[in-house]
Amino acid sequence: MTRRSGAMHVARTRRHYKDKTYETVLLRRSYREGGKVKNETLANLSHLPGEVIELIRRSLKGERFVAAVDAFDIDRSLPHGHVAAVWAMARSLGLPALVGPPGRQRDLVLALIVSRVVQPASKLATSRSWSDTTLGVDLDVGGASTDEVYAAMDWLGERQGEIEASLADRHLSPGGLVLYDLSSSYVEGRHCELAARGYSRDGKRGREQIEYGLVTDIEGWPVAIEVFAGNTADPAAFVAAAHKVKDRFSLDDVVMVGDRGMITSARVDALKQVGGLGWVTALRAPQIRALAADDGPVRVSV
Repeated sequence: MTRRSGAMHVARTRRHYKDKTYETVLLRRSYREGGKVKNETLANLSHLPGEVIELIRRSLKGERFVAAVDAFDIDRSLPHGHVAAVWAMARSLGLPALVGPPGRQRDLVLALIVSRVVQPASKLATSRSWSDTTLGVDLDVGGASTDEVYAAMDWLGERQGEIEASLADRHLSPGGLVLYDLSSSYVEGRHCELAARGYSRDGKRGREQIEYGLVTDIEGWPVAIEVFAGNTADPAAFVAAAHKVKDRFSLDDVVMVGDRGMITSARVDALKQVGGLGWVTALRAPQIRALAADDGPVRVSV
């Protein structure tokens, strides 16, 4: 057998000198010459990392290796981009700290909020969808049950007052403007204590509904929300919001802004009795005509 046809292997040699041991790792080829087995050194591998030397040794023994990227088959990729975008925005707004202390309940609530933005659905459908995106892994809620979801909502409801107070401190200030509006949403179930027929704002006439009033700052940042029975009149809800701003948030000299159906003459009288609250609203058509009449206080000129 010639030198070129011999089998290669990794050999280690050790040399001792002055109480120190020096190891050399060599790539060698074994061959037979004149009936004797000899070795030819092909390369010095001592400068290579140990894991690389081990791979060379195993490869020369016949073991086959594949690239890491080829060692796996991609069976499924979970959607991530939309979840990542909403979750990043939630963190930048400080939403996790606002919702409450770290824990299972907070993670479930945050997952509900993100899901409401990316794919609104029922609570049952929402919890089932968490395993279909990276949200289930990111917040560790993939296996959450419907009971856990409802328990988390109860936990959030108990924290509503504290959350709203934090938002009021952040967005409202004495002497500032406070915007308020009332909306409605029809309900399908039969066991909602607040469900009632009333003025529908979402075009579902004749259906039972609930109403909810939203308080925001002048830029539209939400501060507080309250749910009312479906037959609550706008003025009644507005007075409740005014008391919340003044009493719960301890704000004086705040100006409440609402539409003409909400801030009626009777409500203006009620606000005067509360004190410390101003208001901005629109005039009704008869009031405008009276102002613009010939004998009215407003003179119309070209």
